[in-house]
Amino acid sequence: MKRLIVIAMIVVGLVLVFAVGGPDRDDTGGPALASDQRLAAAFSRHESGLQVQGGGTVIAVLPDDNKGSHHQRFVLRLESGQTLLIAHNIDLAPRIERLREGDFITFSGEYEWNPEGGVVHWTHRHPAGRHADGWLQRAGQIYR
Repeated sequence: MKRLIVIAMIVVGLVLVFAVGGPDRDDTGGPALASDQRLAAAFSRHESGLQVQGGGTVIAVLPDDNKGSHHQRFVLRLESGQTLLIAHNIDLAPRIERLREGDFITFSGEYEWNPEGGVVHWTHRHPAGRHADGWLQRAGQIYR
């Protein structure tokens, strides 16, 4: 019972952070310039393995990747114009149901460089706790 109360308090806190605006949000609800700048710098430097947060608009919903671990895949366009492929492990975290072009998604995960703008993965908890937790959020619902 205590564990459920703690989990509920954490969820309420996260909802409030995103409703009011967290460190990676500006007052218009879009990703803060600092987040886009960090991702742009990682792209230009061909960096990988960076824990990042940000947000963007879905511009393409791709078929799931079913090789190995199953991943829900979609492409976001950031306010800066940069695109990111999101690879969300649906063996370890819930799928975003009814995902559509035009949806605004915020994310936390690990950035990997590629020539198209990069990939963000690890948008879930690590089952053994050996990696930073990631998440996705759409319309107040958090997926991890």
